[in-house]
Amino acid sequence: MVLFQMCALKNLILPSPYCRGWGVLPASKSYITEFAFFLLLGHRCTGYSTISGIPGVRERTLIAVKPDGVQRRLLGQIMQRFEQRGFKLVGMKMLQASEELLSQHYQELRRKPFYPSLLYYMTSGPIVVMVWEGHNVVRTSRIMVGDTNPSEAQAGTVRGDFSIHISRNVVHASDSVEGAQREIQLWFHRKELMDWDCYDHNSTYQL
Repeated sequence: MVLFQMCALKNLILPSPYCRGWGVLPASKSYITEFAFFLLLGHRCTGYSTISGIPGVRERTLIAVKPDGVQRRLLGQIMQRFEQRGFKLVGMKMLQASEELLSQHYQELRRKPFYPSLLYYMTSGPIVVMVWEGHNVVRTSRIMVGDTNPSEAQAGTVRGDFSIHISRNVVHASDSVEGAQREIQLWFHRKELMDWDCYDHNSTYQL
């Protein structure tokens, strides 16, 4: 005999501590098979996630498609790259950024001679900002986006494929974990970010 808990999720039978409500059931092969099937599907019961213990899986970064990327209708292709890589979208919105918001975002560049032209560029049209989540997502995103100067960005990166000049380099990606945390707090309220389980992560991460 094995002590189990009952879970009202398609009548799956799970061992503690995954679900509420105790039950005593025989440890037959069918129950073990059902529990293995539960893990493979990545199902969740009362907040339990099968990937929550993997270091770095919950790392987040800010990706912004700049006005030129929006005007050229590149948003879908850029999003597709992050989805196909295996990252999870947890926040997204389209807005016309204010000068005040941009001055906080680019606080380290405000004394640079090119800052006025940067500000003009970033307020010239709508921006789409996104938060992506996944293992090592900050560093990987920087590689996917490519060099800040598109003329030096490798083919296959976002800037290497969609941009030719540094004044119109299509996209922004956080440059560090700390920077990403600051930028996400700047552009998003906590309630605008979703915590959800993407069930195909069992095909992306080793349990």
